[in-house]
Amino acid sequence: MDAPRSRRRSTPFLLGLIAILAALPLGYFLFLHEPPAPPPPPVVEAPPPPAPEEPKRPAELKLEEVSGTVEVRSGEGQWRAVKAGEALRPSDSVRTQHGSYAVVINGEAVEVRMDAGSELTIEELTQSVSRFLLRNGRTTTRVRPGVRQSVEVRAAGSDAVARTEGGTFAMSNNGAGTVAVATSEGEVTFLGRGKVVIVRAGQQSVVLPGRGPSEPTPIPSSLLLKVTWPARSTVSKRQLVVSGQTEPGAHVDVAGEMVPTDEQGRFSRPVALQEGRNTVQVQAVSVGGLRQQEQHELTVDTRPPDKVIVDPGMWNDPAPQGQ
Repeated sequence: MDAPRSRRRSTPFLLGLIAILAALPLGYFLFLHEPPAPPPPPVVEAPPPPAPEEPKRPAELKLEEVSGTVEVRSGEGQWRAVKAGEALRPSDSVRTQHGSYAVVINGEAVEVRMDAGSELTIEELTQSVSRFLLRNGRTTTRVRPGVRQSVEVRAAGSDAVARTEGGTFAMSNNGAGTVAVATSEGEVTFLGRGKVVIVRAGQQSVVLPGRGPSEPTPIPSSLLLKVTWPARSTVSKRQLVVSGQTEPGAHVDVAGEMVPTDEQGRFSRPVALQEGRNTVQVQAVSVGGLRQQEQHELTVDTRPPDKVIVDPGMWNDPAPQGQ
């Protein structure tokens, strides 16, 4: 009876010993075995130093074309005659005399054509923005689409401003608050007195003194021009006052002199005449580029009338008959 009981007692011992022996490798692996060293971190090559940026060239305008008498001044300096190819910078002003014009370019991005009798000041010039002040006259501005260039033209004597990022538009300014814009390509934002309108291709808008821009309307196909001429073709004075009316915002030339118009398009200018035959021309150019012209022939005769010889005796009373 003791032998079976002894075997029953030794069985749990053997089982425990077997479990301990089986656990030894696991314990060794968990507690005594050193884990393999982690792989070395990947070698990251430092990026090459960035190439030094080329200094940006300052934006610069250039007089691409010059015809007739074109003058430039810096700030409030003296006006001086210029030729094509001269560079222009902020604070420079350009003006064109009678019968002259100038074309100003900013690379291939912007082109500004100045009609005769115009004055333009460069206010700001960067790689992305060009700002001008049109003091008087008429200009046509073209911004090539897709060049990321914004152009802004302000009008002196008014708060009117025209902006575009890809279009062609003309602006006229009489210097006294009447400003007009006409768009031939793209669209232009035209604002003044807190009002904003979009002038699209084929449309025009006008700002009158103290008012915002008018609602855009189609550019007319004809231009009004009425001139008041003397009733007689022969005059006895060497000066003539030429007056008339045209479309508000139009540019008027009387006998070779640029004449401002008022808010209703009226104009008046004294013209010097010479003895004998004279031809007086009046031309109007609308902001949309329409032209209308009138001319009149006048003869100036300031000579006194021929001397009249009077017989002194003709004033004597005839003697009474019979005396």
